[in-house]
This record gives sequence, C-alpha cells and structure tokens, in this order.
Amino acid sequence: MKINVDIDESYEDETTVTIRAKKWTQDIDALMKNIQKSHPKRVIGELEDQSVLLQPEEIEYFYAEGRKIYAVINSQKYEVHMKLYEVEEQLEASGFIRFSKSVIGNINQLSRFEASFRGTLCVYFLSGNKEYVSKKYVNVLKKALEGGNLHDI
Repeated sequence: MKINVDIDESYEDETTVTIRAKKWTQDIDALMKNIQKSHPKRVIGELEDQSVLLQPEEIEYFYAEGRKIYAVINSQKYEVHMKLYEVEEQLEASGFIRFSKSVIGNINQLSRFEASFRGTLCVYFLSGNKEYVSKKYVNVLKKALEGGNLHDI
C-alpha cells in the first residue's frame, strides 16, 4: 500500500481522502471503517449520583460487574451506561481493545506487562492498577502494542 499526503493552504477546510485501487480488499475495508469512526470526545460516567464527563485518554479500562459497566481512572470507578461491546466499537480508534470477556483496556495507559498463569498476561497501568488479559486476547494485545493491523488477526 502506498500513502500520499498532499497539504496545501489553498485547499478547502474539509479534509478529502481518495483511495485508488484495482479492487476492493479487506485492507481498504478496514481503512474505510477506521476513517469513518467517530472519536467520542467524552464518556459520561456516574459517581455518587452525579454525572461526570470522562476523557477517553484518561480512562484505563472498562469492566463489567454484574449487569453494570464501569470505567476506571486511577483507582476511581465510574458507572457507564453503555454495553461493553458499544465501548469497544466506539473507542477502538482511541486505543481501547478487548482484554477479556469482561474487560476492555486502553493500551495507551499501559506501563508494562508480564506473563501470568496458563498463557494469560498481567498488564499494569501507569497508575499501578493491574488487570489480566485472557489467553484468547493476548495476540490481539501484542499486535496492537506493535502497531499492527488488528484486522489481520
């Protein structure tokens, strides 16, 4: 794939993307989906009956407990009124990927990771919090950390 970027002050304010290809491929499909994704500026969380605006880049991870979804920033948890799959879809372009059936983490908040039992990984966040990545998602995490295309997995 060849990428050309042409920046000129005489162009209109709106950015235009043109893709030239011989045929439609999975790479083009993934590229289109990435371009078309909206990047939410904030996530609304609840803390002690107050609604709080959360910046996605500050959120370490989301997790499901019972029928509720929580966002964690440092050691504070905020209830979020979204389904876990909605969080995954809306925040994928912001660095959030699935860690396990009940956890979606922000790879931009990771400080280190280490092998754990039975093929899982223990990941540590910048705040010192830790979570586990199930065996099923270890390769997805490694690929994301290497900057690879997650759709190739």
